[in-house]
Amino acid sequence: MTSRVMLISAAMSAAIREARFDDGCPVDASGLRLARAAAGAVPVADRPVVSPTVRCRETARALGLGTAVDAPELSGLDVGRWRGATLEEVSAKEPEAVARWLSDPGSAPHGGESVEAYCARVAGWLDATAQVTGRTVAVVEPEVVRALVVRVLGAPESAFWRIDVPPLTATEFSGRSGRWNVRAGRPLGASD
Repeated sequence: MTSRVMLISAAMSAAIREARFDDGCPVDASGLRLARAAAGAVPVADRPVVSPTVRCRETARALGLGTAVDAPELSGLDVGRWRGATLEEVSAKEPEAVARWLSDPGSAPHGGESVEAYCARVAGWLDATAQVTGRTVAVVEPEVVRALVVRVLGAPESAFWRIDVPPLTATEFSGRSGRWNVRAGRPLGASD
């Protein structure tokens, strides 16, 4: 049995533009326009899924996945007390904590979730999704893509921060029997 999973990173929002930890802000006007323009490039999904954030839900609707089901296990990385702040602000107030967080995947100085725990959480979703045939299309936060690429490639969690995930790009996983292939970073609408 072959499973196919397409992850689509959410459209641009003020939080992404400002390098701010998600605070529930919506997609911005340009992101919404680009998502609507890319709607025809999204394949038909047997299972449309969405990360339960405002920007992911709005992106899914703009892409024509209005019936997408929320997947709580695909929610963004819980950054605890840093939520809503910019990386620059947090770095100015807690430079040692930020340095530790970026270098040690097991740390969670913000009181939220470690990168290590996060990678395990989203990998559990992929493992469950692998048990069904057909195509799953999920609109997700960029960190979901990072976590799954790390896990599928068997890379250390320290590689999490080395993966760039631009808005409205598709990362595809296909595989069976626990072995996945990855096709990463294709802009929606780009030819195959």
